[in-house]
Amino acid sequence: MEYMVITGHWIDQNWQLQKRVLNFVHIPPPRRGLEIADAIWRCVEDWDIQSKIHTLKMVFCEIKNIVEVIRDSIEYVRRSDARLLLFSEIVKQLNLPERKLVDDCRMSWNSTYEMLSTAIKFKDVFPRFAAEDPHYGDCPCPEDWEKVEKVCSLLEVFWDATHIISGSDYPTSNLFLNAVILVKVLLDEKSLDNDGFIRDMVERMKIKFDKYWGETKLLMSIAAILDPRCKMKVLEFCFSKLYSSEKVEKEISFVLKSLHELYSEYALMYNDEDDSRGQMQGGSSQGQSTSNVGISRGWSQYADFLELVQSVQPQKSELDMYLEESCYSFKEDYKVEKEFDVLEWWRVNSVKYKVLSFMARDILAIPITTVASEATFSAGSRVIDKYCASLTSETVQVLLCGGDWLRKHFGVKKKIELFQDLCISELEFDKHGGHPCIVDAYV
Repeated sequence: MEYMVITGHWIDQNWQLQKRVLNFVHIPPPRRGLEIADAIWRCVEDWDIQSKIHTLKMVFCEIKNIVEVIRDSIEYVRRSDARLLLFSEIVKQLNLPERKLVDDCRMSWNSTYEMLSTAIKFKDVFPRFAAEDPHYGDCPCPEDWEKVEKVCSLLEVFWDATHIISGSDYPTSNLFLNAVILVKVLLDEKSLDNDGFIRDMVERMKIKFDKYWGETKLLMSIAAILDPRCKMKVLEFCFSKLYSSEKVEKEISFVLKSLHELYSEYALMYNDEDDSRGQMQGGSSQGQSTSNVGISRGWSQYADFLELVQSVQPQKSELDMYLEESCYSFKEDYKVEKEFDVLEWWRVNSVKYKVLSFMARDILAIPITTVASEATFSAGSRVIDKYCASLTSETVQVLLCGGDWLRKHFGVKKKIELFQDLCISELEFDKHGGHPCIVDAYV
């Protein structure tokens, strides 16, 4: 059965990031775009949600033939206890410190990266294994391993960036811009690589990167500005690496104009709500004493003058004041992306920036990747087992959504043994007896 998960992300009144599984919907074949869109819209209507849905996923080109060779080799070893034992014996003979052979989840690029980067550590084992096993004839050659090592060195930056922006317990939209810069600098550097194989691959990656960045740059730029460590300075720093000098000023002006337009909409909404609250709380002021009507004529004239002067002088908006203040100093701490609590900063300053904090709450709640939704599924622990498959789709949705909400309510977390965004299996070799065992990773 094919299911689609829809998660909701928001920041509550205590400035805590919240995530819930809203729907776990069965979509019958043929599962075309129209059917998926209809299913999403029904969920939006059921929850009375009026918002935009932003998803983001980094795409890159793989060396498919070599990946298949290594994947097939790992699967070949896995399929027999005797082959696992032989492989583990060779590992012991070579005295390798690495004792884990990782298989990947084919739908997850970072899982494939983990498989390749781990397999490299066993590159000397596979030729010896091939010499011992006459039926194993798909051993990666030295040229294959050389390409894999180059690809892994390239994808390591993607891996690091993904781990930063794939969190679900902290805001990620404000971290995206700096992560993109790491990727951009790497692609520019590798596009001049001496190896034609790397240059060609990077060229294809840059085409997809430019399309990907173009679709998300405005929202993510605004999110970065709402990080008090960054503000407008981060655009000056990042855009100078992304664009030519002539285009930097134009792009910054576009983002700043859009930011002010968005703020104006929030200011209008906030003032409308303020007026509504005032009308509900007021209404009976006619009965107040008029003993203070006899205020001195001098004070009355001064009050009129003050009102006139202040109405003529333009008042700075919260956004202008926020941008004019210096960036929050985080010193020389290069792990600030997770140690700095941007939501706590906005909670403390929400009295000072009433409207702007209202806007920041919405922008910073937007997830950058689909990891938070993908974590609902797991290859190691099946969501829809044989028992659940016999239930109606409505019952399955109640169980999945109810379980997620109850875990959040009581503070119970799922068991995570390796990586939140990976669905992998590891082949561990017993350090004492040398016997292999299969260990599943549950998400």
